[in-house]
Amino acid sequence: MWRYVIKRVLLALLILLGVSALIYLLSMLMPADYIDNQTSAALANGSMTQDDVNRLKELYGLADKSFGGIIKSYYSWLISTLSGDLGFSFLYGKPVTEVISDYVWLSFLIALISFVLQTVIAIPMGIKAAVRQYGVYDYTVSVFAMIGTALPSFFLSALLMNVLSIKLGLFPLQGLTSATIVFAKDAHLEIFLDKAWHLVLPITVLTVLGVGGTMRFTRTNMLEVLNSDYIRTARAKGLSENTVVYKHAFRNTMIPLITSLSGMLPGLFGGAMITETVFAIPGIGYMALRATQQGDIPFIMGYNMFLAILTVSGMLISDLMYMVVDPRVKLS
Repeated sequence: MWRYVIKRVLLALLILLGVSALIYLLSMLMPADYIDNQTSAALANGSMTQDDVNRLKELYGLADKSFGGIIKSYYSWLISTLSGDLGFSFLYGKPVTEVISDYVWLSFLIALISFVLQTVIAIPMGIKAAVRQYGVYDYTVSVFAMIGTALPSFFLSALLMNVLSIKLGLFPLQGLTSATIVFAKDAHLEIFLDKAWHLVLPITVLTVLGVGGTMRFTRTNMLEVLNSDYIRTARAKGLSENTVVYKHAFRNTMIPLITSLSGMLPGLFGGAMITETVFAIPGIGYMALRATQQGDIPFIMGYNMFLAILTVSGMLISDLMYMVVDPRVKLS
């Protein structure tokens, strides 16, 4: 087993090296970087010259964008990253690691709650739809699942905001706290409830968008397992339907489900860029979108490498989890 784990870890390190090189190359080849965005107005009104801009780019290491220059700057970035320093964010004015640690936990909380709700809702729905194949329940949940999957996140967000916030006034429109309410310093419970109330709509959007895909995936794999010979044998032995479905069939359905859930880690910590932006939630996804728009290369690199590490870790965990759900799998 340890030989297998070491092999997978070495492969993961090779993948991360390739991903970092590709992301760095694409980031450096962006049409405009942070210096260009910040000095465009000054260039237009004549308060700065192109020589001033070039000197700023040299100061921040953005001047030489030839292939050789990119390779040299990538090597410097890689050495710095291996020492634990992801660089200094131009936009936020502090180390990239500090920005990520400050904003990632709010995104994690939102994603974790929506993921738990999505799993609790979607998997039982998928199992029931498979057991009642071509029935009224199957057709009904399949239609709603397809609608939820097809809806763009910004459209569903705008729809809920318009109906539940603007017209009915049930939920706050945007932000994390109420700007019109002044809380006392020791009103921790009131502040917590206010923030939780602001997060209801973003969590609802992420849950609705995720339920459809998980439900359809569960239903498809459950149908395949239910048509297996050993399931017919279990029924012929007189086992109850609950035992057949939940003890025998569902355990084998979990095998492909674990593969689909391997992307859970980057989803939990990566933030939902569009949803957080629409609702003006200061999560890591919203901060990453702002940094990308401004050409903040150090933050772009740090954020994407953070997601790459989580993705590779999720894949490794899913490989190891096969031993738990499938006794036929042996790692050597």
